[in-house]
Amino acid sequence: MNASVLDTSLQTELSAMENAGTLKSFRHITGPMDSEVNMEECGKALVLSSNNYLGLANHPEVIEAGKQALSSYGAGTASVRFICGTFSIHEEIEAALATLHYTQAALTYVSCWAANTGLMPAIAGAEDVLISDALNHASLIDGCRMSKAKRFVYKHSDMADLEAKLKEAKDARRLLVVTDGVFSMEGDIVKLPEVLALAKRYGAAVILDDSHGVGVMGTHGRGTAEHFGVEGQVDIITGTLGKALGGAAGGYVAGSRTLVEYLKQVSRPQLFSNALPATIAASAMKAIEILNREPQRVTRLHAITRRMREGLQKRGFKPLEGESAIVPIIVGDTAFALRMSAELLKEGVFITGFGYPVVPEGTARLRIQMNAALTDAQIDFALERFERVGKRLGII
Repeated sequence: MNASVLDTSLQTELSAMENAGTLKSFRHITGPMDSEVNMEECGKALVLSSNNYLGLANHPEVIEAGKQALSSYGAGTASVRFICGTFSIHEEIEAALATLHYTQAALTYVSCWAANTGLMPAIAGAEDVLISDALNHASLIDGCRMSKAKRFVYKHSDMADLEAKLKEAKDARRLLVVTDGVFSMEGDIVKLPEVLALAKRYGAAVILDDSHGVGVMGTHGRGTAEHFGVEGQVDIITGTLGKALGGAAGGYVAGSRTLVEYLKQVSRPQLFSNALPATIAASAMKAIEILNREPQRVTRLHAITRRMREGLQKRGFKPLEGESAIVPIIVGDTAFALRMSAELLKEGVFITGFGYPVVPEGTARLRIQMNAALTDAQIDFALERFERVGKRLGII
């Protein structure tokens, strides 16, 4: 197949998406990420679709830390760490992440996608079993698929089904339960104490991706483990620096010193991808410092999330229940979700509509993601615009 034939085939599929109303539109922001941004499509817009949970992506100290690192270390290592060396800032951010999660060590990657897809194939081979929650993030799913281990999927947050899978796999050399901390499309939280208890009973290790939990869950924003009071009990935690911790990019694995040393030796994204840029490492370091220094950001985030959910309910919407900073509104049809998103943007509210294949058919949604920097006035504005658009489209 030559390029022109390939393009024709791909264009046919793109046209089908457009005709069905499911073609995604990319918005264009002309300045830094904040609670409000300037967009080419509409001018000023209130942002309710960013993972910038603590409002640190545009924080002056976070920006300055990145600038100083650029001056100190340059643009990057220009290669992988075992070939051309590790910057001191890498060791500093990894020590800070280990402390954050009550683990012995941590290892950074260029993204959490790289961390998850580098972790599972490295530690789970043909003699091993991975047991994964049905609603896990795509990076966890792909990480499991890339492994040579036998794979089981248990019904979402169904502990009876998880136990059945653990019993079936109990003779594996290594048995690993894989779960999100906060499930990104639902906004609900893993039943972590129950998962840990079952894992202990059957000799399994737990891998927890806490990308949407760090900076959000727990009194001090240390994540899902803090939320449940089980800090230090999770075997392996993966996470991102691209959400609450500065919002740029980067991911990590936190666990035992033995695990981290093993990943340094065999994890392919670690061996064959450039190191995390020093600017991102330094910005994330500063974000962690601010998180520890200003726990009121987490308190504020929890309070305004409750306010948003309750405000939507009073206006006739039915957001999914949850304690995270994610507030999903199920609308059913993908085309309708995208249309509602476009109508809200016309009203000055930037929120993304999600449909298949990101979520199952028939469960398309708008996903509100709260930001500690949002003001009460901005929340009132958003609620008024939701009500206006909801009535216009007949959803309330």
